[in-house]
Amino acid sequence: MDPRAVANAVETGEEDAIMDALRTYNRENSQSFTFDDAQQEDRKRLAGLLVSALEQGLPPSRRATWLQSLRILSRDRGCLDRFTSRPSLQALARYAGILPSEGPDPEPPEMDVVLESLKCLCNLVLSSPAAQVLAAEARLVVKLSERVQLYGQRSFPHDVQFFDLRLLFLLTALRTDVRQQLFRELQGVRLLTHALELTLGASPEESPPKLLPAQETERAMEILKVLFNITFDLVKREVDEEDTVLYRHLGTLLRHCVMVSAAGDRTEEFHGHAVNLLGNLPLECLDVLLTPELHAGSLEFMGVNMDLICALLDFLERRLDQTHRLKESVAPVLSVLTECARAHRPARKFLKAQVLPPLRDVSTRPEVGGLLRNRLVRLMTHLDTDVKRVAAEFLFVLCAESVPRFVKYTGYGNAAGLLAARGLMAGGRASAQYSEEEDTDTEEYKEAKASINPVTGRVEEKPPNPMDGMTEEQKEHEAMKLVNMFDKLSRHQVIQPMSISPCGHLTSLQDAMGQTMEGQLSSDPDSDPDSDPD
Repeated sequence: MDPRAVANAVETGEEDAIMDALRTYNRENSQSFTFDDAQQEDRKRLAGLLVSALEQGLPPSRRATWLQSLRILSRDRGCLDRFTSRPSLQALARYAGILPSEGPDPEPPEMDVVLESLKCLCNLVLSSPAAQVLAAEARLVVKLSERVQLYGQRSFPHDVQFFDLRLLFLLTALRTDVRQQLFRELQGVRLLTHALELTLGASPEESPPKLLPAQETERAMEILKVLFNITFDLVKREVDEEDTVLYRHLGTLLRHCVMVSAAGDRTEEFHGHAVNLLGNLPLECLDVLLTPELHAGSLEFMGVNMDLICALLDFLERRLDQTHRLKESVAPVLSVLTECARAHRPARKFLKAQVLPPLRDVSTRPEVGGLLRNRLVRLMTHLDTDVKRVAAEFLFVLCAESVPRFVKYTGYGNAAGLLAARGLMAGGRASAQYSEEEDTDTEEYKEAKASINPVTGRVEEKPPNPMDGMTEEQKEHEAMKLVNMFDKLSRHQVIQPMSISPCGHLTSLQDAMGQTMEGQLSSDPDSDPDSDPD
């Protein structure tokens, strides 16, 4: 049924004709997400009629059907201006049961009306900046939070809970003020941590089921997404003792999330949201990932349970198989593994054994091959600077931030970016504190070590010397030609000769020489013109 005929029926005012037309329209367009431009004006007209009646108040018998039609029309971006008025949004929020009011709470509406209203609000907030502003001004997040708090006390249908959480996610993703309001004023982390615990079926006394049902998986993912939004910059903040206890408890729940499977084919997606949130936790709270007691079937290393670290490594390998959106896929899990390795020696030793085992075959470049080490070294020269930074940082930490060891496993060419950023081009070790430990070399590596090109990280045959057979005068002539070419390129600013400064950073050759001379003069008392004569 076309929207013009439905609009004509609505204008007649005959209830039977209106309801029949709306039901037919809803049935025919329930799965419509794209719309014919030729009927744009008719849909706008229909939307205007339905919204006008919505603002005036709908009789109970009409609400669900009326709201279903509004939900379908709210998918059409061309009709959004008909919805984005304060009265229409407040009417939808009232039917959804999330409009804050100073008086007594109105009679709770039917759940099918609540659900359709929530779906309309989600469509509007997703697509309309004006609706986002109105929703924030109406403080819808307050009543949504109150209802989430009731999940453990009252029974709400799954769909209502899901769209409550979906609307919370959209508001916190699109509005900074709502994000701050939920985090600070409404104690959102505590609220949603409790909701996650209920959804997982976990408690301090018992573990969650090994397979999370489909509906619980959907709700848990929405909770994880909202928590991610409101804790996005948490890692930069200092947290007090009370908050630390809360975040450690959340970390324990996230460990459960990574260890369980989800019904259907949602496990990878579910684990991805859990890993993203792990990256937001304060660093001092990540030790809960390694504290579970050993039990039958646990993976033990140096007396520590490594089940979660192993699960994160498996997750990383699966994510490396993806070819699109690599930053979103691998950066969070690499960051979590890096911080675990930096803070906990057993985790670092275990990860190094898995990712950087003792070298045996040094005939190929470190970035060539299908091993996890090879794939991570390839990322160190990725076009995305964030991807190459987290990959290099992870491998550097596994090498206990030792430059010689890092170059050994990755090659100086691949390592140069991180070393330059850290001021370690001249070698040495970062300032981080690691226990002294030796890197065990295999016999194969020891035999080939002298022939390994440190830049490429592999054994290479020495190329023929181009100066063989030349006289000393010819060699000097070729050397001067090379000097003159470099000088010309430098003077025309085609290239800039670089060197390593005394502090280990790349700098221009002229500046490096100046810094070296200054250092020599300051360390030589005889060069001080004001020094006392003998």
